[in-house]
Amino acid sequence: MNGADLLCETLLANDIDVCFANPGTSEMHFVAALDRQPKMRCVLGLFEGVVTGAADGYARMADKPAATLLHLGPGLANGIANLHNARRAHTPMVNVVGDHATHHLAYDAPLTSDIESLARPVSHWLGRAERADLVGQRAEEAITAATRQPGQIATLILHADAAWNSTDRAVAKRAPRLAPTAPDGARVDTAARALRAGRQTTILVSGLALRERQLKLLDRLANATGARLMAQQANGRMQRGAGRPALDRVPYVIDQALATFRDTEQVILIGAKAPVGFFAYPGKPSSMLPEDCAVLELIEEGGDVVAAIEALAEAVGIGHVAAPRLAERYRPPLLSGRLTPEAMAIALAHHMPADAIVCDESVSSGRDFFRSTHGAEPHDFLQLTGGAIGIGLPLTTGAAVACPGRKVIGLQADGSGMYTVQALWTQAREALDVVTIVYANRRYQILHKELENVGAGAPGENARRMLDLDNPELDWVKIAGGMGVEAARADTAEGFETLLSAACRRKGPFLIEAVI
Repeated sequence: MNGADLLCETLLANDIDVCFANPGTSEMHFVAALDRQPKMRCVLGLFEGVVTGAADGYARMADKPAATLLHLGPGLANGIANLHNARRAHTPMVNVVGDHATHHLAYDAPLTSDIESLARPVSHWLGRAERADLVGQRAEEAITAATRQPGQIATLILHADAAWNSTDRAVAKRAPRLAPTAPDGARVDTAARALRAGRQTTILVSGLALRERQLKLLDRLANATGARLMAQQANGRMQRGAGRPALDRVPYVIDQALATFRDTEQVILIGAKAPVGFFAYPGKPSSMLPEDCAVLELIEEGGDVVAAIEALAEAVGIGHVAAPRLAERYRPPLLSGRLTPEAMAIALAHHMPADAIVCDESVSSGRDFFRSTHGAEPHDFLQLTGGAIGIGLPLTTGAAVACPGRKVIGLQADGSGMYTVQALWTQAREALDVVTIVYANRRYQILHKELENVGAGAPGENARRMLDLDNPELDWVKIAGGMGVEAARADTAEGFETLLSAACRRKGPFLIEAVI
């Protein structure tokens, strides 16, 4: 057995059986080792941002890491934006980044680079396997780090000679799992007293607190104490729809967020961060909370979210609150005429199948999606977490690999979709059950609004040339067709509803270009 074989065996021994890959010469022995492992599913992405984004979507839905295979420092660099998003989503991931054979590094070949400096900002754990005998140990360390709650990114640099050389340490092992930290009784008691104090309180949650069981318990807790329950603005995964509590998120727009928290006296954070503006704006605060608002954190990083919520509910005493308040199945009346984001959200409330997975990178166009879909069929909602656009199409790809029996629906802004458009090819090759809805407004609409928000004035000719996607306009039907994905265009509410209804009933990838 060589080092590459041992790495494959160690991944499989730890239930990591999907590898999203874009390999090069330095990784060929690892490719050969993967070829000897029929239990490993290898998924090719034609750009490394697709690879890392798909691994993110996979892990969010599978609740376990995928592996990525990236070619040296430049390959890693191409995937960093979506590693940034994955880090913000607390996604578990094991990146395998090839490097030159150790004896070749001294020659400073063209692809030699400082991989550690590239990887460190987006990695919780970073290690090298310089020798074949170290591969198993380093792989175990990476897996242990990746699987630590709430999920971490581990990057293993694999030298080519460590992959091709044989090893005597050829027994793949189950990596140790680090248990989450038990709830801190003092924090629980402090939060319980705060909830009983009768002050204007918001319970702000994220992570595992947004799963159905925890949401129902939290809703009972909020109902018993008069607190408001909200999700932070950007979340890795949220379970919502009919039969689940109808949660709203912190608004993205700074004035709306400030109004939301204007009267808040205290905030209890459960797996969430205190709300801040996405950007700084002249004359506006960075924190969305009043200056005298108290902020309490129920758990520390790596804490047991589920146990902490249960402990808090017990400390407050919610036995008299019989049941959570759940959203009822509701379909708003369909709209007609001009196609708008509101009409699209309402059509989704009608046709989204039960247990769908919705991946949202609609950016500005989809901000009102929640308002119309609280009563849609139960679904998982995944979104852009780190603000680095280009996650949407890869996210749907990875989610579909993780959950082959569920319909995946992507809400995709046209500008950010072009960052990782190659993901459509992977969807076609893997025959993934994904409906991609492109909000085709022919511009970076959010940047038009941000130009105004920062006080820079109306766009002139140069600004429009940097913010508009016209001359020529993107033709998403042709783009998708060139990638092997069937597509159609709609520019009316009725036409969109007809296409969406048909797309949700069929299997395989399909794209709707929604001209708004």
